Amino acid sequence: MTVRTRFAPSPTGYLHIGGARTALFSWLQARHCGGQFVLRIEDTDRERSTEPAVQAILDGMRWLGLDWDEGPFYQTQRFDRYREVIEQLLQSGHAYRCYCSREELDAMRSAQQARGEKSRYDGRCRERSEPRPGVEPVLRFRMPRTGTTAVEDRVRGRVNFANDELDDLIIARSDGSPTYNLTVVVDDMDMGITDVIRGDDHLNNTPKQINIFNALGAKVPAFAHLPMILGPDGAKLSKRHGAVGVMQYREEGFLPGALVNYLVRLGWAHGDQELFSRAEMIEMFDIADVNHSASAINTGKLEWLNQHYVKQADTESLAAELAWQLARLDIAASPDPGKLKLVVAAQRERVKTLAEMAENSRFFFRRPTDYEPKAARKNLKREAEPLLAAVRCELAGLQPWQAEAIHAAVVAVAERASVKLGKVAQPVRVAVCGGAVSPPIDATLAILGREETLARIDRARKWIASQVESA
Repeated sequence: MTVRTRFAPSPTGYLHIGGARTALFSWLQARHCGGQFVLRIEDTDRERSTEPAVQAILDGMRWLGLDWDEGPFYQTQRFDRYREVIEQLLQSGHAYRCYCSREELDAMRSAQQARGEKSRYDGRCRERSEPRPGVEPVLRFRMPRTGTTAVEDRVRGRVNFANDELDDLIIARSDGSPTYNLTVVVDDMDMGITDVIRGDDHLNNTPKQINIFNALGAKVPAFAHLPMILGPDGAKLSKRHGAVGVMQYREEGFLPGALVNYLVRLGWAHGDQELFSRAEMIEMFDIADVNHSASAINTGKLEWLNQHYVKQADTESLAAELAWQLARLDIAASPDPGKLKLVVAAQRERVKTLAEMAENSRFFFRRPTDYEPKAARKNLKREAEPLLAAVRCELAGLQPWQAEAIHAAVVAVAERASVKLGKVAQPVRVAVCGGAVSPPIDATLAILGREETLARIDRARKWIASQVESA
């Protein structure tokens, strides 16, 4: 039997981190078993589903590299099929029309609560055959009243549900539109889904769906319910914990490979191994190995992974991501892709995220308008001006304009002035960068180019002169 998994998000917001892990585990299970991975958009909530949210899901999946074999399928395009199945359930006696008003249902629940009972529909319309004038009925599924429904969960083990605790759930609203528990069964049945992997917030829906599968004479898929992801404080993950949307992680400078590597370790492990290639994940992953305990977000761990991926990634892909980050800072990157690659090579060992790299690389693409006060006070003093002048003289005719030659020129100035190298390099650094931190000064100047380097040194010398005059 070919394994077929699916990811079926509702497009009511961004692709959050929990959904991304569900998608990843579903994708890995399909790839590990040589099966197919299906993408389905459950957009029957017409009031909350939006096209931008659909696009956010697709963008997030593509960015993470979770390619799908079939889809995306949209539930709103399958209403005729749902109506057909609903009619089938009515004809077989597994569904019935319920004419209860909102007031009657509220009174029923209030009475149940007063008696200390679980609130659920009491089935008063189960045997009703006559319509109620002026009332458009909802359609309910007739749940079995005796025995148990067992969920053989591949993560949690066997979970039993007493059938007399299961509600006769609504499968079609009064306007005829189908509800989630009906549509998800029909879709999984029609699409041949063999393995349903989803969050454990769906576990209570599972016995209801199993009974619908049985009523339709369909094969029940295997279920695996993933434990939730918690915030660093152990509370349910929410926006207050920071970046919980997949594309927000991109904005914060994380690489997709690092995020995937991080997500796969939230609930799954292969010994003590921390770093996995995509091929290793596919080879080693099995949904049965997922831990049933909740996992907590650890931003420090993600940053550590990302730093590793930044160091290991190919320069061209990092350059493209750096250009994207610079654009978010309203900095148009150099049209010369070679310059971006040089910046990446100079910065990749010094940062944890691409956002940090972009922030630290502003000066390569935009001349600083001022100097960091502390760095200027320490390094752009009167005695630094002749050293800057000497460096400028050395650099003006330097051939070739390469890091090795630039380094030798700066060293020569320091030796002639009988000062330590830092006494020359730091004023030059502040002059060209605006601050006291940058990659090695020779690599920095090589990337900036001769003309820009000389212009920035000239500006710094004028600034020093103006400070001396005003003192």
